[in-house]
Amino acid sequence: MNEFETYVKKVGDYHGHVCFGIAMGTKMSLAAMKYLGLDPEAKSKNLIVYAEIDRCMTDAIQVITGCTLGHRTLKYVDYGKFAATFVNLRNNQAIRVTIRESCEIKGTPEDVVGKMATLPENEVVDIQPVKVNISEFDLPGFPKKREDCYVCGERVMDGREVNVDGKLLCRACANGKYYEVLDAAHKQV
Repeated sequence: MNEFETYVKKVGDYHGHVCFGIAMGTKMSLAAMKYLGLDPEAKSKNLIVYAEIDRCMTDAIQVITGCTLGHRTLKYVDYGKFAATFVNLRNNQAIRVTIRESCEIKGTPEDVVGKMATLPENEVVDIQPVKVNISEFDLPGFPKKREDCYVCGERVMDGREVNVDGKLLCRACANGKYYEVLDAAHKQV
């Protein structure tokens, strides 16, 4: 088993199965870590990744890099693309990694992993140097700011509040909620 296959197994164990997205996410994450001079075995607190899809690929990124939403080092950008941007905070080097259009391998998961293991990175991924301006409110660590929403009273962290006519509101109260409250008299548990 080569390095790629070892990591695919590790990601598959975490994710629950191996598929095209797991193979692609593993290949792109390993390529990015190599390009940035980072070791996937030594989880870096100086890495932030912006994943552009909420599919299997993102679990591979999480396992390979150690970046997570909870640590504020994995960011989700809803573009629906097999792409991710890796930012090394130590030196501000950033790269956007995409899957090549020509790289679509058909077959069973084993076929995909076997073929992917033999392909050089430059036949699978494109790496493009980019610049990412990261707000102080998006960096890992303790919250930089806390506000209470004028309408619902819920706490809003890290500059996510919206000023509407001089009143600070959460985004749900300012722009509409993704959910609908069914019982206004909620119960505490």
